[in-house]
Amino acid sequence: MRPIFDNTVMLDTSGGSETQPAPAQGTSLPKLGRYQVVGEIGKGAMGVVYRARDPMINREVALKVIPLAEEFDGYELEEARTKFFREAEMAGRLSHPHIVTIYDAGEDGGTAYIAMELLRGTHLVDYTSASRTLPAAIAIELVARLADALHYAHQNQVVHRDIKPANVMFDPPSGELKITDFGIARLTDSNRTKTGVVLGTPSFMSPEQLQGRVVTGSSDLFSLGITLYQLLTAQLPFRADSMPGLMLRIAQEPHTPARLVNPALPEGVDAFFDRALAKPPAERYPNGAAFALALRSLNSPSRN
Repeated sequence: MRPIFDNTVMLDTSGGSETQPAPAQGTSLPKLGRYQVVGEIGKGAMGVVYRARDPMINREVALKVIPLAEEFDGYELEEARTKFFREAEMAGRLSHPHIVTIYDAGEDGGTAYIAMELLRGTHLVDYTSASRTLPAAIAIELVARLADALHYAHQNQVVHRDIKPANVMFDPPSGELKITDFGIARLTDSNRTKTGVVLGTPSFMSPEQLQGRVVTGSSDLFSLGITLYQLLTAQLPFRADSMPGLMLRIAQEPHTPARLVNPALPEGVDAFFDRALAKPPAERYPNGAAFALALRSLNSPSRN
């Protein structure tokens, strides 16, 4: 994969992957399934990610741990378990340079886990503040690559359902860019766990997802459009003080033109967002490939 970065865009490659100190020699490591847990990497709405080692092949992995027995019970627990392994299996079939590789999935004492490649870099959310935005051309190309990855996933009947900067890892020195957490957001049809955690991030959801309608690849692309908008402007296109207010804005109200927020953005970017963030799915880009093509046209020399 060709790098698109120079020394002006660098970051600490730890990626929040600093682990707790390793146990002293001779001390046994805690285990989950066959994996030896080394330390915690981070936490999300549905669980914790650990740095772990697969002793069978001496490989370090990221272990996403989800306490199904704590979040669900009775019939819902069995349904969640079935969905978890079905989604993990589907995500595990994906092989794309911009999608995290899943090695294994299992359950140990009511705790489900997914073993995946250990990534470098940090989440794209680190580049959504006004003091640390990426150059527009780089942000546009990164999101075009993510659109390519989503096009591939959608062709394989896998919808992510929770695209946002926090679910994308980015390492500028190597150019590595990966979407994470495929399949996690589909554990319940109601998008809510027993403990009340909403699966998915409302600010990045499409109108149809917030309204509980059928979610397709078009919803992922709507969320990707919001992700790009935030990367380019350091703010969200739809904001409100309450959940009902946010849902109303996403479902009915137009976004603020991006060039009104950041006049330095390339011409054509607002036309792109008008289509990418259209309320009816039928009015958006038909697939990730078309989404990516439209983005790359913004970076073409003929426009500059």
